[in-house]
Amino acid sequence: MSELQTLTGLSEIADRYDVVLCDVWGVVHDGKVPFAASVEALRRFSEQGGAVVLISNSPRPRESFVIQLDDIGVDRKAWAAVVTSGDATRAELAKRAPGPAWRVGPERDAGIYDGTGVELTDDLSEAAFVSCTGLFDDDVDQPEDYRDGFSDCARRGLEMVCANPVKVVHRGRDLIWCAGALADVYAAVGGTVVMAGKPFSPIYELALREAGRLRTGVLDKSRVLAIGDGLPTDVLGANRQGLDCLFVAGGIHGADVVDVAGRLDPLLAEARLAQSGATARYVLKELTW
Repeated sequence: MSELQTLTGLSEIADRYDVVLCDVWGVVHDGKVPFAASVEALRRFSEQGGAVVLISNSPRPRESFVIQLDDIGVDRKAWAAVVTSGDATRAELAKRAPGPAWRVGPERDAGIYDGTGVELTDDLSEAAFVSCTGLFDDDVDQPEDYRDGFSDCARRGLEMVCANPVKVVHRGRDLIWCAGALADVYAAVGGTVVMAGKPFSPIYELALREAGRLRTGVLDKSRVLAIGDGLPTDVLGANRQGLDCLFVAGGIHGADVVDVAGRLDPLLAEARLAQSGATARYVLKELTW
């Protein structure tokens, strides 16, 4: 892949791409408010004829995810389609129907089970597999709180289907644990984990299918740009798909790549990429036009 190029904004390279696959949390919003400059960049790319597909590791199916975007205030003119890890994970759940599944996660994620045929149980002794969308209470719980229950499930040989590979996100200024952190605990106690979100192929297959629907003719992957701030998810996922990647370095990894004056240090960004075994073609501190 080409040497890492520091951009002044997306407009510098917009004419090279027909499609943008853009991460959401950490790039478009922080869980509470939208990033105005990022939304504007995507809107302007769209106005120039590009197709923006938001690709999120949210465990929610796209319908409820769109409602969340609206509630946060993300302009619908900034995107044309949405694909979530919840969408991609539903196929894994359906394969295991009727289960039953021991559901780990908050009630707000319940929509992922609609139409899958999976039955749910609160009794671990009845469970045929574990389905994890997040912590029961991500304001209070810690991943280690789940170790004992997970150990019992792992000893029984139960697989975990994890609907969100992300381990931690910013919600405003707070760091919030996500399902990926629980998947790490499950693997550590000897359990098997199955995931369909970024960086794994199923979510990209869905996203590229949506992109193809939005474009006329055959989709040229060399003209598809992946944008994201998560190295083990967004950037590594783009690498595995052979897609050009724009690393938004000021997101979840910002503390590692920003100097004392608050400016992006490209050398630190390169070092952080190398440390993660990932590569990117472009880097910005925040997504701007």
